[in-house]
Amino acid sequence: MFKVLISDSMSTVAQKIFEKYNIETEIKTGLSEEEIINIISAYEALIVRSATKVTKNIIKAGKKLKVIGRAGAGVDNIDVVTAKEKNILVMNTPGGNTNATAEHTLALILSLLRKVPYSNDTTHKGKWEKKNIKGSELSNKTLGIIGFGNVAIRLSNLVKGFDMNILTYSKSLASRQEKFPDIKNVSFDELITTSDIISFHCKATPDSKPLINMEHYKKMKPTTVIINTARGNIVEENDLNNALNNNMIAGAALDVYSKEPAKENILFNNPKVILTPHIAASTAEAQIIVAEMIANQICNFLLKGVKINTV
Repeated sequence: MFKVLISDSMSTVAQKIFEKYNIETEIKTGLSEEEIINIISAYEALIVRSATKVTKNIIKAGKKLKVIGRAGAGVDNIDVVTAKEKNILVMNTPGGNTNATAEHTLALILSLLRKVPYSNDTTHKGKWEKKNIKGSELSNKTLGIIGFGNVAIRLSNLVKGFDMNILTYSKSLASRQEKFPDIKNVSFDELITTSDIISFHCKATPDSKPLINMEHYKKMKPTTVIINTARGNIVEENDLNNALNNNMIAGAALDVYSKEPAKENILFNNPKVILTPHIAASTAEAQIIVAEMIANQICNFLLKGVKINTV
């Protein structure tokens, strides 16, 4: 009988699917790297979300490990190179949390432009600051989307109802441009200089260098806002903080960070920033979808050798 370790919190749907196929499942969350190393040799499969970091040492200790499943899209928390060296399959669930992430991105945009957190906080304190709170509308604004995968496509569809102009910087869009006639694919410089809202929906660079720095902020409009629900290392937080404090841009909203969990961060308490704790994909609906997807994929691989959504 195969054994699967689930090391992050996940919908019980996954466990039920494994039970259906007589695959033993153990759920052990909140483990340290050393604790996982001490037990991983007993399992053929490991399932994680974003909390567990599947390091080289964990992979090397997995003597029976055949597959690592990520219940989500990004695999930045998995040492894919070492896994491949050990002939361990890595799979994810692209599309499973697309709508959740796109909706959270839109929520951050609206919250930032309409100053919702500040309005909520001051009203709870009995302050009636109506005259001091003036937001901005989305109508006729330009949304610049960097990357054009599943989440970006969904976001572009959601904002159409706001009569926004949509730009994207995507190397892959050219081959499928006819499917998106309303989306204008432009250069990186044109996007950052003309967009009112810049939202990141791309992978991290191979060398993990930030995509934007102080030179880029100098080219942006002072009313521009930055949204990042993609990867933490895309935006260098010190540069972003400097750009905000020097009024080079107007605001930012982040759901991902260079170091997670973000117990300390230079952006904490910056009044121009909205921060959420990597919850873009955390909806009841999305968690059921990704749990079901990864469980079925691992069952198919362990029992039939079928490889689905491999990295």
